[in-house]
Amino acid sequence: MLQLMNVIKDRGSRYAVSGGPVQNKDDIAAFLKALKSNKKFSKATHNSWAACLSDGPQRNDDGEAGAAAAILRMLEREGLTDHIVVVTRWYGGTHLGGDRFRHVTGCTRAYLDALAKDD
Repeated sequence: MLQLMNVIKDRGSRYAVSGGPVQNKDDIAAFLKALKSNKKFSKATHNSWAACLSDGPQRNDDGEAGAAAAILRMLEREGLTDHIVVVTRWYGGTHLGGDRFRHVTGCTRAYLDALAKDD
């Protein structure tokens, strides 16, 4: 699992991004369970995720409407299959409006850049 903490901070909200290889829905469930076994992530406001599997895309906004679609678009654009990316947000008390999508894409970009450096 590749994990980047404190990628973005804005008006009290904090963002992190995590990801790794998955092959099917069971792998996705196991990945999310492992992530949320860390109390910090289980108490996060949102753990929005998307995965491009060989048998089709999977995603979940976890209450952050539209976040998973933004992650999925970036994964598809990169051609990254059998991989999950989870953007985690700890709400800071101030609504971010449309900036939250910019932050989700910023976190996903940071993850993809870090993944490219590891290869």
